[in-house]
Amino acid sequence: MPGDSLSPGRSSQARRAEANARRFLQPGDPRLASTSERWQLLVRGLVQGVGYRAACCSRARELGLGGWVRNRPDGSVEVQAEGPTSDLAELRLWCERGPAAAQVAGVAVTTLGSTGQDWFEIHA
Repeated sequence: MPGDSLSPGRSSQARRAEANARRFLQPGDPRLASTSERWQLLVRGLVQGVGYRAACCSRARELGLGGWVRNRPDGSVEVQAEGPTSDLAELRLWCERGPAAAQVAGVAVTTLGSTGQDWFEIHA
């Protein structure tokens, strides 16, 4: 039958489409979520009143991270950043130094659940 001769071609195309779907990440693919993490960084030391938040925001944006930075009442700075692990590690290294006027005493890191936030901002 004429329809039967087309079946092998269609199934071959369907197999190729399935293989490509497995090969390339699509929105909603659980493998995509595993490539992104969210970290909370608590930065202690002389980190308020020295331009830390603005400089941190600028660095996070350069790295393409999502999240926010804010001063805390105890004198520390809190950063929540989301993105690829390698970029988060780069931000952590920056946070350990901070801007020139900062005197960072330490950075504590906690892993949080990803939210999908793709912009970075300063919170009051």
